[in-house]
Amino acid sequence: LDGIRQLGDAQGVKVKPVVAKSDLVAEAIIAAAAKHDCDLIVMASHGRKGVKRLLLGSETQHVLTHSHIPVLVLR
Repeated sequence: LDGIRQLGDAQGVKVKPVVAKSDLVAEAIIAAAAKHDCDLIVMASHGRKGVKRLLLGSETQHVLTHSHIPVLVLR
């Protein structure tokens, strides 16, 4: 997470990594982003190949469709 923060700092972007533990991953991400007044949620998609690369993981898909905060998905 420190590496991500350093990348953000180098670009003038404030990065605040948050770690949360929950059985409901997507809901925990959405709740943590709201609690910490985040402007953006950044998530990775699954590293799939072929046709499967067009699909997102179920947690990423859930955050994309339920978050009121913008979500950036990295491949």
